[in-house]
Amino acid sequence: MLLHDATSCYQALLTHDARFDGVFFVGVRTTGIYCRPICPAKTPKEENCVYYAHAAAAEQAGYRPCLRCRPELAPGNASVDAIGELAQRAASRIEDGVLSEISVTALAAELGVSERHLRRAVESAFGVSPHALAQTQRLLLAKRLLTDTALPVTQIAFASGFQSVRRFNSVFQERYRLTPTALRKNVPALPAQTEQTLDIALTYRPPFDWSGLLGFLKSRTLAGVEDIDGDTYRRTVRWQEHTGWLSACAKDNERVLRISLSLSLAQALPPILARIKSLFDLGASPHRINDVLGALAADCPGLRVPGAFHGFETAVRAILGQQVSVKAATTLASRFAAALGELVATPFANLTHLSPTPERVARTPKQELIALGILETRALAILALAQAAVEGKISLEPGEDRAATLKALVALPGIGEWTAQYIAMRALAWPDAFPHTDLGVKKALGETQPTKILEIADAWRPWRAYATMHLWRSLEAKQ
Repeated sequence: MLLHDATSCYQALLTHDARFDGVFFVGVRTTGIYCRPICPAKTPKEENCVYYAHAAAAEQAGYRPCLRCRPELAPGNASVDAIGELAQRAASRIEDGVLSEISVTALAAELGVSERHLRRAVESAFGVSPHALAQTQRLLLAKRLLTDTALPVTQIAFASGFQSVRRFNSVFQERYRLTPTALRKNVPALPAQTEQTLDIALTYRPPFDWSGLLGFLKSRTLAGVEDIDGDTYRRTVRWQEHTGWLSACAKDNERVLRISLSLSLAQALPPILARIKSLFDLGASPHRINDVLGALAADCPGLRVPGAFHGFETAVRAILGQQVSVKAATTLASRFAAALGELVATPFANLTHLSPTPERVARTPKQELIALGILETRALAILALAQAAVEGKISLEPGEDRAATLKALVALPGIGEWTAQYIAMRALAWPDAFPHTDLGVKKALGETQPTKILEIADAWRPWRAYATMHLWRSLEAKQ
């Protein structure tokens, strides 16, 4: 898909404007290479440039990724309505690596549409087919791992989502005109690789209020599952049969989040990286958000909306947080995790348990939850949520149908509008979620009438979740 405003794109390219990093890519006709707008190479002549909204579209047009600016490192984009909700949902599932396991037909059925309609939506939004989008993501992840890690090529092939090393080598050479081994030979020096750790850098668009994000998460940390040590976030991880841990730390002026993962998670990299990006809201475009929020965002332009690594975990935490203080809810949630979470070995003394799964929670007697200090109404709400998740009636991941998920949530006992909107804000990563009945929102606005609050917030669409975070932050600043 070509971008229409070529003049604006070229101006961003001339100034190496980081605000547009990942928003578009530029193909250079004279070299056959495509770059990020921040590429340090000499800027090509305007008549030699063609612009694409997605790396997959550039690659389908025959361009190869630049070895200097490395398009695989470009930040993603937040979920907004501009490209259509179906395309967003499909892209989210494809980023998880779903097309390495099921067909496009099966994905369409999962999303409740025909295969033809799915293909049309994805091609309209990204300029390529679902299969081509998935193939580009696999290749770019492989390129990143070949350049940034010392993982064996065979392990990289499977970690990137390829079903065989032979297929990986064939597609890589066909698309990039060199073999994986040849690419690795061009790397000046591979990073030191321990036997237990995989290190990856994820980019974001500045500014980024990392300390504010950590502060929010720290006050809600699940003891044993999560830990914050200085400027580093750590947590245990379960993805299907894979278990391990991760840590994340942002370095000033680098525009990257440094991620370390246990090697036990290498075969589940696509979905894990997608959830890390969601947890830390790495796809946000601060300048777009702040242009809409105006004065509300002036004091903290790099604020992010904390997402969720496990949607079910965050939803349970939201239920436990109903009408109690953040500290009290965190105590209950930590007690809940310790009682129902599976023990896991990590090199960190404060990481001892995996987050409880819906399956484990669903088979827990109500009285066992009540014995933890959880009110009966909330225990019933948690059990109903777990059962709905186990039965596939509800899924709490980015990319899910928001309207259907919100409807399913409020239909459960003990879950009202506030809880549903909070879950949508964090677990579904919906930037326009707005818990307008929240007491903090009311206090920050000096308004108690829900209809008036919604009227005020209408000016903040489609970024009302960010507005909520700014309102909460304004209360903390007054304390």
